[in-house]
Amino acid sequence: MSRRQIVLDTETTGLEAERGHRVIEIGCLELANRRVTGRRFHTYLNPQRDIDAGAAAVHGITRAQLENEPLFVSIAAEFFAFIDDAELVIHNAPFDVGFLDAEIARLAEPHCLRRVAHRCAVLDTLALARELHPGQRNGLDALCKRYNVDNSQRDLHGALLDAQLLAEVYLAMTGGQAALALTGADSGDARAGQSSLPRVARPQQPLAVIAATASELAAHEALLDIIAKAAGGRVLWRTGNRSESAPDN
Repeated sequence: MSRRQIVLDTETTGLEAERGHRVIEIGCLELANRRVTGRRFHTYLNPQRDIDAGAAAVHGITRAQLENEPLFVSIAAEFFAFIDDAELVIHNAPFDVGFLDAEIARLAEPHCLRRVAHRCAVLDTLALARELHPGQRNGLDALCKRYNVDNSQRDLHGALLDAQLLAEVYLAMTGGQAALALTGADSGDARAGQSSLPRVARPQQPLAVIAATASELAAHEALLDIIAKAAGGRVLWRTGNRSESAPDN
């Protein structure tokens, strides 16, 4: 079965969905079995409210530019059809998911009953990057630099551009998995990613057993005598008929 992932990013009017800030851009692209399929979803949205100056400085989008863009309710069905039952790959997922859930909550039933977590699995690449690179900067720009992803076009944030960059970073960051998936990637077998290198044949002849010489056994017993004396007579490793009491459990 094909593994379908949607790399997603949003731009917003501000930082706090709980204070009424809205989504103004959604950018998504599809991966299937860790390969870009070319399918995308991208839209700007009319937030019906002002954009904070701090947010505008990040993405460069003004309210005037969005006056003729659709409302979220107008694109919701198409958006849900694109993401449903996929795994969403999002950098700092709680932020984007929180804003999308706030938009979904404004819809009429039945859509408002299915938040993002009920539609999709979610992979937070920021959390993943922090596990892989603890104590380092793990913003998207820093990860682009670390994984040699060209972000020279990112003068301002943009949902579709950032989704494209994140897709490249994610594939590079999890590159070990990509190498494993080269063999049998389309079979749907959970074991298909295992190495196809030939097994090393085990020799058919019995393994040689080398016995200790009399002098080696004598030296061993002498060492155990020293250990037994230091341990008050408690030694487990003895040969022949000599025995020592075992320690209490």
